[in-house]
Amino acid sequence: MNPQTDALEHLRVIRSLMEKAHIYRAISAPAALAGGLLALALSGWQAARAFRDLAPADPCSFAAQWLAVLMVTSVLNFALLSREARRRGQPFVSDGMRAALRALCPPLLAGGVLGLGLMLRLHNLTLGALVWVVCHGLALLATAGFSPRSLIRLGWAFLTAGLALFLIWAVRDDIRLLPSDEGPAAVIMGLTFGLLHLIYAAAVFARRGSEGRTGA
Repeated sequence: MNPQTDALEHLRVIRSLMEKAHIYRAISAPAALAGGLLALALSGWQAARAFRDLAPADPCSFAAQWLAVLMVTSVLNFALLSREARRRGQPFVSDGMRAALRALCPPLLAGGVLGLGLMLRLHNLTLGALVWVVCHGLALLATAGFSPRSLIRLGWAFLTAGLALFLIWAVRDDIRLLPSDEGPAAVIMGLTFGLLHLIYAAAVFARRGSEGRTGA
């Protein structure tokens, strides 16, 4: 392909993604709801145990539990996307999906590697959780060229919350010097991957309801 053809193809993919943005917003809401509920439940259980026992955390167990939540949520999201692709008679791995994955993968890969490294090798669960939060926000913002505004707002919410929680953690010696940092890390995960996803899902469902009433 020559440069002009490449540019036209790139514009075609972006236009297709923008046309499907409202569809993905509707599809992502159930996955966000399920993931948010799982994250809140897990963070509550981890925080209650950590603040009660004040025993040294098990980094492997902490990371494995959160990766399990990620796996469940990702499988649900991909299942919903696959069903929608079949309904529309389109391939699941479309040009649009490849473009979205190219935007998402660098920050997600960086966050995954750095977060797990901080947790498993340096035994710092709180910093690892903060890296996950910030990089998740950056991944969502990387799709700003073709994502619905609701997902862009969610990205900014993750990025802002991650930076604010880091500053709170950095200036509070009473938090940083706890015998176990599993409690603060669990609270961070619950406030972001739990609460923010629930707020996002509620906003999408409310918008769908208002659009349905308007169209009726």
